[in-house]
Amino acid sequence: MRGWWRFGKWTALIMFLHIIAVLIFTKGFLLTRTELPHSSHCSDLSQSPCHSSSCWTKPAVDRLIIIVLDALRFDFVAPSSFFEQKQPWMDRLKVLQRMALENPSSAKIFKAIADPPTTSLQRLKGLTTGALPTFIDVGNSFGAPAIVEDNFIKQLIQNGKRVVMMGDDTWTQLFPNHFNESYPYPSFNVKDLDTVDNGCIEHLLPSLHQQDWDVLIAHFLGVDHAGHIYGVDSTPMIEKLEQYNVVLEKVIEELQNQSGPGKLHENSLLVVMGDHGQTLNGDHGGGSPEEVETSIFAMSFKDLPSLPSEFVSSSCEPSKNMCISSIPQLDFAVTVSSLLGVPFPFGSIGRVNPELYALAVGTWNLDDNRTWNNQDETKLEEWLQNYVNVICTNSWQVKRYIDVYSASSVIGFSSEDLFHISDLYAKAEENRSNSSFYKNESSNTSLPVLKRQIGAYFEFLSYVAELARSKWTEFNLKMMGTGIGIMLLSLYCHILAIRKLNKSYGGSLLLSRDSGISFGLLLASFTVLMRASSLLSNSYILKEGKVANFLLATTGIVTLRFSFMKNKMLLEAATFLLLAFIFRIAIEVGLNKQAATSQFMSASSSWMLGISISESLWTYMAEIVPILALIILGYFLYKAISSYRWGIAKCVIMGTIFSYLLIALHWISESNVLDLAHFLKGFGKNYIPRTIYSIGLGQLLLLAFVPLFSKEETSNYKGSLFVKMISILSACSSTVIILQGKQGPLVALGSLLAGYCMMRLQGIEQHTLRGAEVISILDPLPILQWSLLAVCLFFATGHWCAFDGLRYGAAFIGFDDFVLVPQAILLTIDTFGFSHILSVLGLPLFVAFSSMPNQTEHRSLFSIKLFWIFMVYGLITATTVTATIVCVAIQRRHLMVWGLFAPKFVFDVVGLILTDVLIFVASIYYF
Repeated sequence: MRGWWRFGKWTALIMFLHIIAVLIFTKGFLLTRTELPHSSHCSDLSQSPCHSSSCWTKPAVDRLIIIVLDALRFDFVAPSSFFEQKQPWMDRLKVLQRMALENPSSAKIFKAIADPPTTSLQRLKGLTTGALPTFIDVGNSFGAPAIVEDNFIKQLIQNGKRVVMMGDDTWTQLFPNHFNESYPYPSFNVKDLDTVDNGCIEHLLPSLHQQDWDVLIAHFLGVDHAGHIYGVDSTPMIEKLEQYNVVLEKVIEELQNQSGPGKLHENSLLVVMGDHGQTLNGDHGGGSPEEVETSIFAMSFKDLPSLPSEFVSSSCEPSKNMCISSIPQLDFAVTVSSLLGVPFPFGSIGRVNPELYALAVGTWNLDDNRTWNNQDETKLEEWLQNYVNVICTNSWQVKRYIDVYSASSVIGFSSEDLFHISDLYAKAEENRSNSSFYKNESSNTSLPVLKRQIGAYFEFLSYVAELARSKWTEFNLKMMGTGIGIMLLSLYCHILAIRKLNKSYGGSLLLSRDSGISFGLLLASFTVLMRASSLLSNSYILKEGKVANFLLATTGIVTLRFSFMKNKMLLEAATFLLLAFIFRIAIEVGLNKQAATSQFMSASSSWMLGISISESLWTYMAEIVPILALIILGYFLYKAISSYRWGIAKCVIMGTIFSYLLIALHWISESNVLDLAHFLKGFGKNYIPRTIYSIGLGQLLLLAFVPLFSKEETSNYKGSLFVKMISILSACSSTVIILQGKQGPLVALGSLLAGYCMMRLQGIEQHTLRGAEVISILDPLPILQWSLLAVCLFFATGHWCAFDGLRYGAAFIGFDDFVLVPQAILLTIDTFGFSHILSVLGLPLFVAFSSMPNQTEHRSLFSIKLFWIFMVYGLITATTVTATIVCVAIQRRHLMVWGLFAPKFVFDVVGLILTDVLIFVASIYYF
């Protein structure tokens, strides 16, 4: 242990520095806005210049029914005539379209625009608080904390409103002890399309007849889960939409039957809405149009006059029979608060939407005219005056919040921004005073003034919302700078450790004592610098997998040149280039598989889709080829240790071969082609994956603890190191492969063959010198190639650095129910399995083999070289992540900072810490 600590202490020190640097930088970068603990109260309105005869606003509805259809895309609700091409999932919610068409003044469809990130937790927080989401909350999506900010639900409870909730249990996590009645159902089992929905249906219709609530919330999840598992263009998705249509028909029918004078729902408002959208493959979390565009359908059950055209934002064409308006989700909390007559959430910066607000205008007993015209200007003026009072209160509340926030927050808004906000608010208040003066004059004069007053408030509220979106996030530059400084210190420690190892090894990064720095070092340094610089561009981040593949192929061309010059190992060099080309195709397919409509795909070509393949032939190949690859992998493993005597290594290898057999049976059980599937249905779904996980865990425990009790001395340290490497790689591979699906064994074979070629080609540069005496060479180029290959594997397996790049379905292989710890572990293994776990554990490949068979080295030199390889790999990774951190700091005001740069930062720092931990553990294991 003392010998290991001589160099192992460097890995511990560097890992510690990385953790400290990441925590400090993250604290400065992801502070986001400060959440204030203040709440609004009815008595606060006495401080405002606005007029009100009740609490904050006059209640416009008595009861509110909110039906949330999770991941409701805009084209699920809007008629297909609004789109260039009709798709199978369109026009399935016919009842909503029919109501909006038949009752244009009392039923309306809105395109609702969400603020990214578009995870369910963030959207629910945004919908209820009226504030912009905070980026770091994405990490809480699997364990939502209670909302501490003032919010719509809290205001309902404070003001005596009774709330009933059913469906997604995220509501009860966000709002514990807030509901009079709640019927929560677990929400994270994406394979379960029906449990939450059936629970909502069971309680929703009976609740409509009850009198013990004022607000009813029903959150359906089937569409979201169907999208994650099957995609939008799938039979389960269409079936879910048709099921929702039936449920909504019954709900609307019940409400209409009870909407007569004196009945239970005489003054009720129905809202059917999505919290976010989804891409064609069912992902959400980012900021693409498919993810941020969702729908709100609102319907009042009174015959109402239409809203004045000045306040209508509908977009329609003459050929269409329906117009659809647009509303930011930011406006939802304050609008429904005004309709129910409760104080607006303290931190809301939304605007009371006039179109949604007008759907309840009948509470002021306007006549039944279908339009407002010159004959009804008195009633129009009355409505406008009421709306002026509401929007005045709305603007005062936003101004109060901005003032308190700027005084309480560390940074807040700039003085210039605050001055402009105050100036706009003062102009709006001046117009309100004028409107009060003209109120005593003729109505002909008053109407234009009222409209100008509303326009002035709109200008103020719009400016605040846009300013908040552009400058809301607070960046603590001192903490960010400190984090970057510690990262640079860690790089210095890396270099010191490598120099110390060089001296201990007796080798050098030089080809000879007088030949200067090796070409391999120059090429490796230049390549790392090129990749680091590319991270400043959002376009290069979008194409990161292809950039890494290009750099990998470039280094391959260089090695091919040396092979031609030496006329040696031409086959290995050519095979390496061929594999780089295959991984380039795999990266293209990986993007096509999961992000058909994401920003990553919009930046990627789709030439691969033009290849025509027989469907039946492709189906059989897709079933058979992965199993053949598993057989080949098992054969390689057996042959690798067949010459060694029976021991722990053979036990582990035989366990892995058995696991491969179970994986094949698992795939057969899910196949619709092979007849054997009928006999394995049910058994293979959960028990086989769990058995594989158990075998893998048992193998790792054997490798960890058995050597502690039986130390084996061997003179063949190279062979012993090889056996150790094969053992731990095989122990981890079965779990990684089953999580990756049928692409797993193919990727494993490709990476194994690429690693063999790199190992064979390492140090080939040294043979090109004429008459130069070669000393012990430590060449970083193969380590760089291995690092670039790891990046290619990450993207080739269908991942990318965005939250919609996580393959959530992999976390449920072997499980039906959501349990946080197992699912988090499986999702981590799926995401980083090939690119980090197997890549780091496979680094001894470059020590266990040697390109110079005549060279013999002592065991201690092998250990030093192994540490050296770990340190160089860690330095390459740390340099890239440091570049990511610097680029994020520079681009912190970039338009795509939260949609692209911040997710890239999160994935890279998680990968860095994981790499450090793996290097630390692997160095102990191999030593």
